[in-house]
Amino acid sequence: MARSALTRAEVLEAAASLVKQHGPAALTMRKLAAELGTAVTSIYWHVGNRESLLDALVERTVQDMGAIGPAGRTPAERILSVARILRRELRERPHLIAMVHERGLTERMFLPAQQALVHEVHAAGLRGARAADAVRAVQFQIVGFLLVERNRERSPAQSPAEGELWDPATAPDDPELARALARPADPERLFLLSVRALVQALLTPSAPPR
Repeated sequence: MARSALTRAEVLEAAASLVKQHGPAALTMRKLAAELGTAVTSIYWHVGNRESLLDALVERTVQDMGAIGPAGRTPAERILSVARILRRELRERPHLIAMVHERGLTERMFLPAQQALVHEVHAAGLRGARAADAVRAVQFQIVGFLLVERNRERSPAQSPAEGELWDPATAPDDPELARALARPADPERLFLLSVRALVQALLTPSAPPR
């Protein structure tokens, strides 16, 4: 029996879940109807055809990515919180983000995060081109780190592995460094370390010209 009182929001939520789990190719109107326990005609009534559904999903993703609320007592802490939120949101929905990019809406999607960063660099006393550079540097660091991170996750098993390449015996001047590089990387810790160092450098007042 077909399900009644279905809403457009429920259709989009189920469609987003399918795309997040299996990619856009897995999203068919028939599969979505089965997921919702309704008729295919009901899906069409709420969201139109599949292309219209994809457009609606992209718009929903853009709106979701705009819900960034910085936290912290200082501009540096709040910028770091924006970076953490943005990385998390991008990691959680790679297929949907790819769809946003394919439709040429990436810049619009990042606008709320940029606006949040602008507010914080202004609070830190930066203005003009220096403030713009700080905003873009943080944004590029987040996206660049994520691309490297995902590339490492998708890469085939390495032989020799990183742990085999760094033998403390081959680095007698700094065996602790060799042991550290032989251990698996901690992406979360490295992300926070790199963004925190970048933000500190960006917000440090420049030396006065001589």
